[in-house]
Amino acid sequence: MSKEKIAITLDERFVGELDRLVDKHVFQSRSQAIQEAVSEKLLRIKRTRLAEESAKLEPAFERKISDEGFTEDMQQWPEY
Repeated sequence: MSKEKIAITLDERFVGELDRLVDKHVFQSRSQAIQEAVSEKLLRIKRTRLAEESAKLEPAFERKISDEGFTEDMQQWPEY
């Protein structure tokens, strides 16, 4: 995956915490720490969005639709 350089501005306390983690070899660099943090946040947002969309589903209606489709499929299968 290609990478792109960006400039960000952080509070001094965050930079200090990042530097301590780099010094402790938790991360190889500030960039790695920030990249992992952004990646985790984006994943959480995707999961939350999926959960919100799933909550909109009506289980009884979804079951009815799936049962109808399954019944039609069963009728098309040959007898053995």
